[in-house]
Amino acid sequence: MNGLTADELRSKYINFFLSKGHTQIQGKSLLPENDPTVLFTTAGMHPLVPYLLGAEHPAGKRLVDFQKCIRTGDIDSVGDPSHLTFFEMLGNWSLGDYFKEEAIKMSFEFLTSPQWLNIPIEKLGVTVFQGEGEIPKDDESAAVWKSLGIAENKIAYLPRKDNWWGPAGTTGPCGPDTEMFYYTGETPCSNDCKPGCSCGKWLEIWNDVFMQYNKNAEGEYEPLKRKCVDTGMGIERTVTVLNGKTSVYDTAIFAPIIAAIEKAGKFKYEGRADSETDHSIRIIADHTRSATFILGDPKAVSPSNVGAGYVLRRLIRRAVRHGRKLSDNGVSLFHIAEVVIEQSKNSYPELEENRTFIMNELNKEEEKFKETLQKGEHEFEKLLPNLLKDPRKLMSGRLAFKLYDTYGFPIELTEELAAEKGMTVNREEFDDAFKKHQDLSRSQSGQSFKGGLGDQGEMAVKYHTATHLLQRALKTILGDHVAQKGSNITAERLRFDFVHNAPMTEEEIKKAEDIVNEQIKKDLPVFMETMGLEEAKSAGAIALFGEKYEEQVKVYTVGNSAADFFSKEVCGGPHVERTGLLGTFKIQKEQSSSAGVRRIRAVLEN
Repeated sequence: MNGLTADELRSKYINFFLSKGHTQIQGKSLLPENDPTVLFTTAGMHPLVPYLLGAEHPAGKRLVDFQKCIRTGDIDSVGDPSHLTFFEMLGNWSLGDYFKEEAIKMSFEFLTSPQWLNIPIEKLGVTVFQGEGEIPKDDESAAVWKSLGIAENKIAYLPRKDNWWGPAGTTGPCGPDTEMFYYTGETPCSNDCKPGCSCGKWLEIWNDVFMQYNKNAEGEYEPLKRKCVDTGMGIERTVTVLNGKTSVYDTAIFAPIIAAIEKAGKFKYEGRADSETDHSIRIIADHTRSATFILGDPKAVSPSNVGAGYVLRRLIRRAVRHGRKLSDNGVSLFHIAEVVIEQSKNSYPELEENRTFIMNELNKEEEKFKETLQKGEHEFEKLLPNLLKDPRKLMSGRLAFKLYDTYGFPIELTEELAAEKGMTVNREEFDDAFKKHQDLSRSQSGQSFKGGLGDQGEMAVKYHTATHLLQRALKTILGDHVAQKGSNITAERLRFDFVHNAPMTEEEIKKAEDIVNEQIKKDLPVFMETMGLEEAKSAGAIALFGEKYEEQVKVYTVGNSAADFFSKEVCGGPHVERTGLLGTFKIQKEQSSSAGVRRIRAVLEN
């Protein structure tokens, strides 16, 4: 498969599973809907979790797609051979249809068949769950692999941390997985070198998760009646392996992006792990690619100091800073983003549709960061007289971190300025403060997806339904231009962002409350129908602008019938059965979210 491109791999994967009776569904937004546990879609299965937990999918029981993902938990590792913040995930699912044997045989066929990836079987190895407590080791999966010709010495039994998924919370569906590895070396590191070995010669390319248990409140594992399969294959990493490369940055995926960075200055990418220049080029390439996809998303956020906007800001500014390390004039992200758009717009047409917004936001943020750097330098100059009084010529890490935390001033620039004055910075103290800051940020943002299921408890479901009532009320009061721009629901409150150019008056806010509470008092039924998207729109259903939908969608109606309703929306659910279960609706705050977008926070009171 030498020379296999990302587009070819994506196409082969989709076509293979279509030939196996799967239905292709649309990948979803990078910004999850109604899931406060994560800032971004962090895995291909993330949007499918409600269906893996039992909901019926409109497209059926066998599904396949490709999904854009963002993970920032390992952002400091970006620049090494394999870590990325943005990546594409291929996935196929069985929702109560086939299970282990058929899933493994399909995986093996796609990997080894001459018609598909044509990987030599001697290059493959697998891992399976070794068992723990009441859960037996997964001899069933191992037996299937052996029957397909995988040698016994290339089947490794590994513990829970390596070969187990879930549950998403303290209870729920979970199960063992089997992972497929490609051997990149010629000589094993030892006699014990097997798939999963940390020597780096075995690279994981695919993962089949078998959800066959339910963990109950007592911590017991009960067999699930409806067993599901969830699989994932990373495009970038798989293309790297199949093309015989040792780094994702050395593939055709990144070649035009890196060429654009090289063109911006007098430096050359050599693909060397020990090169600071190459390290910076990789970070610029990855971060600009990630920022372009975030800004190009239908639910795009702008750079800010909170949530997903903060992550976006950090990616852009980190790319700019590494550009300054390469060149005094820096490296403009504008032209790099243009390359990303051209490269990916066929698979992700939203990039072309949002090209102007992407470019404007990148330029604005670059200019803001230049101002930030000027402020940081000014603050350093103010600190300088006292710093120079220290006979040790040592700037405390605490002060250096204050410059970073308050002004976004990079530690490397603080060290540069200090060195010009014959001083050093207590880097150990700075690193300690930075680590505490990092740990706090990760805990607040739920740094990695472990199922990522948005809360589907009783109160969250009530708030989900109340959001539908609120949107209809706002359209009634403010006009049909009102459209949802974002929603965040927890068990304590709802947050709803919508298109509107002016603050709501107290009278409008009170009227919105009254309309919602009137529908609650009517105790209207809430029911779901499955239909085609165009049929849903013709029937009066609201759909998110720019969202990608399947041919068949779920439509939730609040009203007495399909023709006599208050609210009708295309939505995945879940919802209460009647509005009378909601309680009293109260708007706590109405404020600006961004240009042309307002935000409402509201609660339900008993």
